[in-house]
Amino acid sequence: MTDEDAASPWAWQVFGPLAPGLTRIIPACLTRAHERARDAHQSVHTQTLEAYGHGLYAAQYEELASGLAELPGAEAVRLQARTVMVVAGHVLYPLRYSKMDVPVSSAKLRRTSGLRADLIRRHGPDPMQGVLDLGIDYDEPDELHADLGRLSPETKLVLVAYACAQHSGVIRLEWGSAELRNEDRSLIWHHHETLPIPPNGAGN
Repeated sequence: MTDEDAASPWAWQVFGPLAPGLTRIIPACLTRAHERARDAHQSVHTQTLEAYGHGLYAAQYEELASGLAELPGAEAVRLQARTVMVVAGHVLYPLRYSKMDVPVSSAKLRRTSGLRADLIRRHGPDPMQGVLDLGIDYDEPDELHADLGRLSPETKLVLVAYACAQHSGVIRLEWGSAELRNEDRSLIWHHHETLPIPPNGAGN
């Protein structure tokens, strides 16, 4: 299989000729992020996984920014003190949705406010159905997060959703577009598909 064959029709439609490179680079970046977080956890010898969790959160952005920086037209944008990459008019945003091997369809946000939720509302797909007025207040913000002003309104969002754990590494990895359902903080995927996970140790 050639590099071009590895990219799906959806990826070609969204990213054009950059699709094969993204299909290869993104999994390698997240594998390296896991390896860095695992090494940090092992170096501090804590009984809890705080070092791993905090390390992975920071490293995912750093590795994606480094790995995607050389792609033609790639733009780095700072959102809430983290660098995210805009490629072919799409902001690629990492989301670790689980520590276990569960499908991406089970992904939920921790809350319906804040940068991540606002990013999905503003740059994600239009809702599949109109919002029903049930007289329930879901505490939607009056104003979007200020950092989103750094993104063009025309920029679209591609979520890079993955399940990852300290002992097992990246278990599942998918990308696609989703809307946020306020009722239960779940993601309604309009499209999602798997990305190939490198063999252990292949993130370098």
